[in-house]
Amino acid sequence: MAVPRPLSKKVREALGPDAGEDLVTWLQEMRAEHDEKLAAIRGDFAELRHEMQASESRLIEHIHKVEVRVGEVKADLMKWSLVFWVGAVGAIAALAGVLRN
Repeated sequence: MAVPRPLSKKVREALGPDAGEDLVTWLQEMRAEHDEKLAAIRGDFAELRHEMQASESRLIEHIHKVEVRVGEVKADLMKWSLVFWVGAVGAIAALAGVLRN
């Protein structure tokens, strides 16, 4: 964005033609440098956003695998718990039968 003509004219009048021109040139260079840095920052943020989305996808996939594994472990625990309690009840019944006779 260029320095507006009325402002440029006033700066040249206030500082003199050489200093005014130098100031206007410097302002234009700073604006261009600012725009370049802003574009670079936006590019960096876009790259970071993309990396975060990829990481989020991997994390969701990992969490899903863990949930499946937890479900499998719960099923195994329930199965072995049933086997234990059936065995315990059977042993108590056998003991009760032996003591009855």
